Amino acid sequence: MKTDNIVKNKSLSFGVRIVKMVRHLLKNSTYAEHPIFTQILKCGTSIGANIRESEHAESVDDFKHKLKIALKEANESLYWLEILFQAEYIENQQYESMKNDCTEINKLLISIVNTLNKKSHK
Repeated sequence: MKTDNIVKNKSLSFGVRIVKMVRHLLKNSTYAEHPIFTQILKCGTSIGANIRESEHAESVDDFKHKLKIALKEANESLYWLEILFQAEYIENQQYESMKNDCTEINKLLISIVNTLNKKSHK
C-alpha cells in the first residue's frame, strides 16, 4: 500500500493558499502592487510544480535537482511573504500561518536532499 507523499500534499495545499491570497490581494489593490503579487504567485505555486516534476525525473541527479529548485522557490516564497507582511498587505496571523507552512516544506525538502546526498556518497 502506497503512503501519502507529505511534501507533495503540503506543497499543493500551500500553492492553493497562495492562489487564494493573491486573488484576495488583487481585489483590494492598485496596479502598482501587481508585480509583487505575481512574484509570490509564481514561486509559491512553483514549489509543488517542481516536486511533481521530480516524480518523473530521468535520474537520481535530476530528481535531486528538481527538489533543490523547489527548495529555492520555497525560500523565495518566504521572502515575498515577509515583504507582504512588513508592507502591511497581510495580517500577522496569516503571515505566521503561511510562513510556518512554507518553513515546514523547506525542512522536508532539505531532509530529502540531505538523505539523497548521503546515499550518493556511499
